[in-house]
Amino acid sequence: MRIAIIGGGYVGLVSGACFAEFGVEVAVVEADEQKRQMLLEGRIPIYEPGLDKLVAGNNAAGRLTFPATLQEGLRDAEAIFIAVGTPTRRGDGHADLTYVFAAVEAVLKALDHPAVIVTKSTVPVGTGRKIMQMARDLRPDLAIEVAANPEFLREGSAIGDFMRPDRVVVGAESETAREVLRRLYRPLYLIETPIVFTGLETAELTKYAANGFLAMKITFINEMADLCEKLGADVNDVARGIGLDGRIGRKFLHAGPGFGGSCFPKDTLALMRIAEEAGAPSRLIQSVVAVNDARKESMVARVAAACGGDVKGLRIAVLGLAFKPGTDDMREAPSLPLIRGLVSRGAFVCAFDPEAMDQARPLLPADTHLAADAASALDGADALVLVTEWNEFRALAPARLRELMRGNVIVDLRNVFDPQAMRDAGFAYSGIGRAAA
Repeated sequence: MRIAIIGGGYVGLVSGACFAEFGVEVAVVEADEQKRQMLLEGRIPIYEPGLDKLVAGNNAAGRLTFPATLQEGLRDAEAIFIAVGTPTRRGDGHADLTYVFAAVEAVLKALDHPAVIVTKSTVPVGTGRKIMQMARDLRPDLAIEVAANPEFLREGSAIGDFMRPDRVVVGAESETAREVLRRLYRPLYLIETPIVFTGLETAELTKYAANGFLAMKITFINEMADLCEKLGADVNDVARGIGLDGRIGRKFLHAGPGFGGSCFPKDTLALMRIAEEAGAPSRLIQSVVAVNDARKESMVARVAAACGGDVKGLRIAVLGLAFKPGTDDMREAPSLPLIRGLVSRGAFVCAFDPEAMDQARPLLPADTHLAADAASALDGADALVLVTEWNEFRALAPARLRELMRGNVIVDLRNVFDPQAMRDAGFAYSGIGRAAA
């Protein structure tokens, strides 16, 4: 079986490499020539654990290619996946479908055989119908089917999510489209992964609903963390106590500085707009968006309070810049408003992240110092703020921190450290949703 994937970004490249691992012939069409050359040379333009080896192995085996032209990529493809960006549209919060429709139009004009066009990108409800109309208008001579196959990949564990998913959702309304995707996902079906076949609109909404619900869980536990601090409770124990309930589940109940990344912020905003325009506004999602935005901004005041109310003139070490560990993605990362706020209040910020330094540099204030490693960031610091829970930060011993730091303030925004061990070492420690000593 041969397929084409339009877009060699995060979703397109991960999906392409994993399909190739299944034995499918995959052509990833990347319009950015610089990125295409990187891929041809075996260099991966994004950070995702294990992706470099998966791409290299399947490219060497001839199953994964990066053709120079769209026509070459579409040759004999039974399914063509659209995996281009859908960023938030300026001004109204909707997903910007400029790249999606441009890709679909180019595909329709270049196709010379019947095929199934599949949206892999996260697209608003109704997008599949519009693509169907485009196909009828531009290529009435070809039998072109349309399907929706949303991705549910977590950055940092995307390969495992693709290979061992909880489910595969396929929105298709013709047996031809269903059969093509059924054959494509047959390796997963053999290990009893549920494949949910739905209509186009249902598949499109399912992706937004899933991300909206998970974002709501994060926001809920963050609000419970604030309540814990007022009442002298511990949010980690609260999360465990409710997470063991099978109706709730343990995942996405980790209190922190607010969610970021490429999906939750833009998808909750888009879902909010979709619901408003449909005449069924989602007050829950509206609150999730507002509460999360406010939470990220409030972290500056939290750090200032831990430092005695004022950070002016203080050297503050910030560990972790990416929105989560296992990725270099800086989109909507909580570290950004935090560092901007600290700098605006007169602090000297020295930051480090194991993977996101290059991506962070143009997004941070010019006078932010980016350290070569964690120790350099901590050297002489008056306060430490842990923002992203990379494993190497978990291993920082209290004694080592005392050697490096000048001050004794630790603000742990991910509850990584042992509070008592830090206090025993003489630190003024504060976490999220944990009672003060």
